[in-house]
Amino acid sequence: MVETSVVGRFHLTTGAVLVMGLFAIFSQASSKLVHKEGYCIWYDVCSENHVNGKALNCLYNGPAKPMSKPEDIALLKEVCPHLVPDEGPPLTCCSPSQLHNLKSGLQVPDQTFSRCPSCLHNFYKLYCEFTCSPDQSVFLNVTKISTDFAPFNKTHNDSSSAMETVSGADSAFRPRQADTTPVLEDSAHKNGSSYVLSVQEIDYYLTDTFAGGIYNSCAYVLFPSSNSRAISMYCGGYTADQCSPKHFLDFMGDANNGQTPFQINFHITNNKTKPLPGNMTSLNASYVACSQAVTNDTDPCSCQDCPAMCPPQPDVPPPPPEWTILGLYGPLFISICVFCGFLVVFVMSLALYYGCRRKNELRTSVNINGDTHPSSNRYVTPNDISCIEKIGEFFERKLQQLFLMWGRLCANNPIKVIVVCIVLVAAACVGVMYLEITTNPVELWSAPTSQARLEKNYFDEKFGPFYRTEQLIITSPNHNWTTYSTYPYGDVIPFGPVLSKDILHQVLDLQLQIEHMKVWFEAEKRHITLKDICFKPLSPDNDNCTIESVVQYFQNSHEQIDREAFDSSGLWKVADYHDHFIYCSMSPASLNDTTQLHDPCLSTYGAPVFPWVVLGGYDGQNYANSTALVITFVVNNYLPGEANSSASRKLDMATTWEKAFLEFISNNYTNKNLSISHSAERSVEDEIERESYGDVITILISYLLMFAYVAITLGKITRCNRLLIDSKITLGLSGVLIVLCSVGASLGLLAYCGVATTLIVIEVMPFLVLAVGVDNIFILVQRYQRDVRMAYEDRSDQIGRVVGEVGPSMLLTSLSESIAFFLGALSSMPAVRAFSLYAATAVFIDFLLQITAFVALLSLDSKRQESGRLDVCCCVPTAKKEPVPKEDGILYSFMTKYYAPFLMKNWLRPIVTIIFVFMFCGSAVLMTKVEVGLDQKLSMPEDSYMIDYFNNLSEYLSIGSPVYFVTKDGYNFTSEVEQDKICGGSGCNDDSLTSQVYHASQISNYTRIAHPASSWLDDFFDWLNAGGAIPCCRYYNQSGQPFCPATVGANKTCITCHSGSEKGRRPTTKEFNKYLPYFLEDNPGTECAKGGHAAYGSAVTFEDGRVGATYFMTYHTTLKTSSDFIESLKHARNISANITSMLAVDYPGFEVYPYSVFYVYYEQYLSIKDDALFNLGISLAAIFLVTFTLLGLAFYSALIICITIIMILVNIMAVMYLWNISLNAVSLVNLVMAIGISVEFCSHIVRAFAVNTSLTRKKRAEFALGHMGSSVLSGITLTKFVGIIVLAFAKSQIFKVFYFRMYLCIVVFGAAHGLIFLPVFLSYAGPSVNKAKLYNEQLQDKPVARSSSINEKSPLLRHRNELPTGEYYT
Repeated sequence: MVETSVVGRFHLTTGAVLVMGLFAIFSQASSKLVHKEGYCIWYDVCSENHVNGKALNCLYNGPAKPMSKPEDIALLKEVCPHLVPDEGPPLTCCSPSQLHNLKSGLQVPDQTFSRCPSCLHNFYKLYCEFTCSPDQSVFLNVTKISTDFAPFNKTHNDSSSAMETVSGADSAFRPRQADTTPVLEDSAHKNGSSYVLSVQEIDYYLTDTFAGGIYNSCAYVLFPSSNSRAISMYCGGYTADQCSPKHFLDFMGDANNGQTPFQINFHITNNKTKPLPGNMTSLNASYVACSQAVTNDTDPCSCQDCPAMCPPQPDVPPPPPEWTILGLYGPLFISICVFCGFLVVFVMSLALYYGCRRKNELRTSVNINGDTHPSSNRYVTPNDISCIEKIGEFFERKLQQLFLMWGRLCANNPIKVIVVCIVLVAAACVGVMYLEITTNPVELWSAPTSQARLEKNYFDEKFGPFYRTEQLIITSPNHNWTTYSTYPYGDVIPFGPVLSKDILHQVLDLQLQIEHMKVWFEAEKRHITLKDICFKPLSPDNDNCTIESVVQYFQNSHEQIDREAFDSSGLWKVADYHDHFIYCSMSPASLNDTTQLHDPCLSTYGAPVFPWVVLGGYDGQNYANSTALVITFVVNNYLPGEANSSASRKLDMATTWEKAFLEFISNNYTNKNLSISHSAERSVEDEIERESYGDVITILISYLLMFAYVAITLGKITRCNRLLIDSKITLGLSGVLIVLCSVGASLGLLAYCGVATTLIVIEVMPFLVLAVGVDNIFILVQRYQRDVRMAYEDRSDQIGRVVGEVGPSMLLTSLSESIAFFLGALSSMPAVRAFSLYAATAVFIDFLLQITAFVALLSLDSKRQESGRLDVCCCVPTAKKEPVPKEDGILYSFMTKYYAPFLMKNWLRPIVTIIFVFMFCGSAVLMTKVEVGLDQKLSMPEDSYMIDYFNNLSEYLSIGSPVYFVTKDGYNFTSEVEQDKICGGSGCNDDSLTSQVYHASQISNYTRIAHPASSWLDDFFDWLNAGGAIPCCRYYNQSGQPFCPATVGANKTCITCHSGSEKGRRPTTKEFNKYLPYFLEDNPGTECAKGGHAAYGSAVTFEDGRVGATYFMTYHTTLKTSSDFIESLKHARNISANITSMLAVDYPGFEVYPYSVFYVYYEQYLSIKDDALFNLGISLAAIFLVTFTLLGLAFYSALIICITIIMILVNIMAVMYLWNISLNAVSLVNLVMAIGISVEFCSHIVRAFAVNTSLTRKKRAEFALGHMGSSVLSGITLTKFVGIIVLAFAKSQIFKVFYFRMYLCIVVFGAAHGLIFLPVFLSYAGPSVNKAKLYNEQLQDKPVARSSSINEKSPLLRHRNELPTGEYYT
C-alpha cells in the first residue's frame, strides 16, 4: 500500500501513468465529496492497513444502504441499538463486515468501561455514529485515501457491496454519473487484479457538548486490578488528572495506538468555531450522563465511577483539638493549680506549725504521735497500742528472729552452704543449653493472641505469607539534570539524573547481574538463582520473575533502551527512550506506546509497572523529574516448618540467596555513578542480631567497671598497713559472681519451662539484678563493718544478728521487685512479658543466694580478716594479728555528720520540698507529650547499611505498603444481593466493601488509604460479560480441558459462557462457581485485559468448591513516622469495622479485617499507653502490698514509698519527652525496671525510718538518711553511674537512647528522690512510731521514775538510738 501512488510489478511507463491518474482522481474525489444527510463516506471493507493489520473501509460517497438480513440486524441491535428503527429495515453506512470489525474493535474498551453502563453506552455511540450512521457524511470528512491491489474475485460487488461499478477498461477509477463520487471500477484489472480505494484518514467533527459528555461519563471509571482510573490508559502521555476531552479523543483517533485502524482527527467545535466546509455540521448526539441509567432496566454508574452519584463527601475530621482550660493546655492548667494549691497549703501549714510551736515551747506534756515537744520522756501503756500496731510489731520481730537464726546457721556452716548453692545453681544453669532466644521481630513484639497476630496467621494460612522483598534505592549524585525536547511539539521536559540513558544501562546491568547471580545452596548441593525463589505471577505460562523496575518499561533490554525512530527523511529523530518513558509512566499497562517506536510498556512478567512504585523524588506526577530509582525483587515466602520439610528448605533457599544478595551489593559491586541503598527481607533481623553482638565489648566494659568498683569500695581501709587485709576484693567479686549466677540460674530454670528469652532480657537483666544485688551487698557488708560484737557473741552470732537487722530490708526490696515483675508478666507484649518473668526470677534467686552463699562468704571473709590474712591471697598470713578496727568510713561519716544534719535544717527542707513538687508538676505536663512508637533507625547499629536505606525510603518512596481487606470464609458470593454488598460497579450498594474503601481513598491524607481497592468480583463480572469477536469466557466442549482462553483465537470447539443477549447478566450460582476458576486462570492480554491470573491468582480461596476467604487489595499512602503507621492501622480497622457491621446484618459473626505486613509491629502502640498504665500500676500495687506487709502493716510507709516511686517515674517520662525517647516496648521495659530500682532507693531508707523510735520525725529521718544513705549512695548509685557512663560510647543507637539515657535518668532521679526528697518528705509526713515497739523498749529499759497514777504512762529513760553506735537491742 502507498499513499497517492501505486507500487507494483509494472513497467515504468505504466506505473507513471497510474500515479498521475491517481493524483488526479484523489484531488477530484476529495474536493467533490457530498456532505448531506442520508449519505455515507464509506461502505464495506476493501483492504487492510499494512502497518497495523487493521481493516480499511472502502471509499463510498453514496446513500446509506438498507440492512435486511435478520442476523445482521440483530448484530446491529446488539452493538448500535439506537440505529435500529422501530419499523422497517435500518439504513446504515456499514456492512456486516464493518459491524463485526466494530464489535471486535470495541472488545478492550468494553472490558474497561463496562462497569459503568452510561460510559460504555456513550463510547459505543461515538463509534456507532462514526461507523454506521446513515448521516455520517455530515460530520465526517475523508482527508486521505490509499490504493491497493485486490484479487478480482475478492472484490465486494454483491447486492450489499460498497462498490458501485461503471464498465470501462481505460481507468480503474471514474466518478459516478449521478453524484460525481469516485467509485472503484471492479472490471478494471491488471493481470487478474483490480485496484481498490480505501479510506486512510478522516476528520471527525463533534460538538463540545457531546465530546465533553462522553469524556465526563468515563473520566472516573475505575480499573480495579490496577487500583487506578481507566481513562489513564486512553489518554496517551497524560495521567488521569491531566486528561481532557481533547487528549482523550486525540489518543482514540491516533493510528499509532495499536487499536485504531486508520488516523481519525477529532475536532471539537463550539459556537465560536469557524463554519465547517460544505454542508458539514458537528455531531451533537445525545449522551447519557454517568448519573443516569441507560434504560429502565439498567442502573446508573456507581459512586466509584461517577462522582455525581456520590453523596456529599464528609469533611475530613480535624485533628483532635488540644485539651485546654481557660486557654491553657489542660494538664498545664491542672499542674499550675495543683502546685499553687500545694504551695499555699504548705506555706500556711509551716506558718501555723511554727506559730503553734512558740506557744507550746513551755509545755512539757508529750503526745506520743507529736513531733513538737522537746521533752525526752515518752510514756506508753498497753492501752495506747492498736491491734494493727501489735500485729505489725509481732510480725517484724518474728521476721528479725527468723533472719537471725538463718544468718547464724549460714555463718556456722559456710562451706556446706556454699557447696549446696553451687550444686543448685549449676543444675539450674544447665538449662541454658535449652534456651531459645527470640530474634524474630514478629515473635518479639506481637503477642500470639493479639488481634494483629491472629489476623496475620489467618492470612498466612489462607493466602500464604506476604512476599519477601529485596529492594534497591538508586540515586546518581554525580550526574546532572538533562532536558528533552519532544517531537513535533518541542516541549522541553527536564529529566532527573537517574533517567539519563547511560544510567539506565548501568542500572539494567546491575539488575541483570543480580537476576543471574548464582548462589551455592548446600542443602541441595547445587547453585540457585533468583528464578528458583522469585514470585512468578503468570506461571507456568510465563516464568519471568517479578522485578519491579523502571527498565521493565524497556523489557529489560539494552536494545530497547537504545531504540530510536526517525521521520521518513531519516534526518529528524521523532522518538527515543524519553518518549517511551513518558508514555509508559502515564500508561504502564499499554501494549503500544503510540510513538513511532510502537514498543510495549508491560513488564516481562506480564504486569504493569506503576511509576510510583519504581520512581522516587519526583513532584506531583512529573515522573521525569525523578531523582531516585527503586528496584524491588519479589520473592516467595514460606512459613517456617519442621526441619527438612519442603517449606523449611525453600525458606532456607530464599535466605541463602538473600545473604548472597546483601554480600554482593555491600562488598562486590562498585559503581561510582550509582549511590545504592539496599535491603533484604532478612536485613532487620540480621542487623538486630549483629547489634546485639556489636556492643558486647561496651557492655562487658560497663559491667567490669561496676565489678571493679564493687570490689574496691566494699572494703573499709583504715590504715595503709592493713590495706590488703581490710580490702574486700574477693568478697566483692564473689557478690558480683552471685549476681551472674542468679542471672544464669533464671535463664536456665525458665528455659527448662520452655519460656523463650530475648536479647533485651540478656542485655538489660544483668543491669537490674546487679543494681538490686549490689545495693543489698553494700547494706549487709557495711552494716557488719559498723557493728560492734557483743561480749557474749562469737562471729556467727554477730553475723546472725546483723542479718536479722538488715535481712527484712533486703527481703522487702527483693520481694517487692520480684512480685512486681511477676505481675508485669501479665502484659500481652512478649518482650515485656519475657523481661518480667526473667527479671522476677533472677531478683528472687539473687536474694536467696545473698542470704545463703553471700552470708557464708561474709563469714569466711570475716574469719580471714580477723586472722590477719591477706585479701585475695588468703593463704598468706601477716606477721601479727590485730583486732579489726571499727571506724566509720568516709562516706558514712560524711552522711551522718554533715549531709543528713544539713538536709534537715528548717530553712532548707521547705526549699527542697517546693523544688521537687515543682519538678513533679512540670514533669506531669511534659510526660503527656511523650510520643508513641519506635523509629526503625534506632534499632539498627550506627554503621548499619539499613540506616541509609531507611533514610532514602523516607525521602524517596512514593507509595506505602499494600493493605488487604480480607473477607473471612463463610460469605455467599454467589448471591446477587450479597454481591451488591461487596462490588463497586453499577448496581452495587453505595456502602459496599469496595465503595467504603473508595470513599476512604478520597480523603487519603486522613485515612492513609492511597487508592480504591482492586476488586476481583467486579473484574470477574466485566471479564464474564466482555464482548468482541472472541469473548474472554469460553470453555471447551470437552471434559478434560475446560477453559478456552482468548489467546487460542476463534475455535469452533470453544463455547461462549454468555451470549451477547445475556450481556450484563450476573451469573447463577452454578455459573459463578464454574466460571470463576476460569477467570483466575486467564492471563491478561490484548484480547482480555481483565484476565484475573496476575492480579487475583492468590486473592480467592476455595472451600469444597465454593468461594472461601478472599481479599481486596489497595495501598497505604507513604508512611514515614511511627505516628503515620499507627494512624494507618487505626483507620484501616475503622473502615473494616464499618464494613463488618454492614455485612453482619445478614451474617452475624462474619468479619472483614485489614492486613498489612507492618500491623503486627505497630498494633502494640494502639494500646501501649494502657499497657504502660497497667504494668506500672500493677507493679506499684504489688510494691504497696509487700511493703505494707513487711513493714508491719505500715500503711503510710507503703504509701510514701509508692508516692516517691511515682514521682521518679513522672520525672523520667518528662525527660523522655525532652530527650526524644518514645514510648515503646523497650522504654516500657525500662520503666518497669525503673520501678524495681526505685524500690532500692526508697525502701531501705523508709524502713530505717519506720523501725527507729527517735523523738521526732525529723530525727528519725536524719537517722535513716545517715545510716542507710551511705549504703544507697555507695551501692546502687555510684555503681550504676560508673557502668552507665560507658554505655554512652556504645555503637548501637538503641543502647544510647533507651539504655544510656534512660538508665542515667533512673539513677539520677532515683538517687535525688531517695537521698534528698524522701528524707525531707519523711520529716514532714512520715509515719508515727509504732507504739508496740516503744512499749517493748520500755520493758527492756530501767525506769528512773514511775507515775503515781495508774493511768499515767510509764517513762522511757533511754532510747536505743541514743546509745553509742552499734549497741542495739535484739
